[in-house]
Amino acid sequence: MTEVTTEPRVVATDAALSLIREIQADHPEILFHQSGGCCDGSSPMCYPADDYIVGDRDVKLGEIGGVPVYISESQFDVWKHTQLIIDVVPGRGGMFSLDNGREKRFLTRSRLFGGGEACPLPGR
Repeated sequence: MTEVTTEPRVVATDAALSLIREIQADHPEILFHQSGGCCDGSSPMCYPADDYIVGDRDVKLGEIGGVPVYISESQFDVWKHTQLIIDVVPGRGGMFSLDNGREKRFLTRSRLFGGGEACPLPGR
């Protein structure tokens, strides 16, 4: 039997929450989309909420610091057994991501859910 837990699918470190607040000082309404590769690798991209159109096939993983986090359906299928941990490291953010130019960038770490646990998606 699959155990359903209340563990969130996405969490943030204190450093990530601090950077989110810093970005929100300039852009109050933001969202994250977990990139699936190409130009910016697999970094979590931070966008002004009104500049990014969430697709019909995007999956909302949850929220960090009150900010929604989305991932494509195909990427979710690969990562559905993991919890994403949004962190911050030194460096430059993705070209179009709001962390760019701040000398630190968001980074996704992950951990496998253990013991056969499953975590329902918000709203499903």
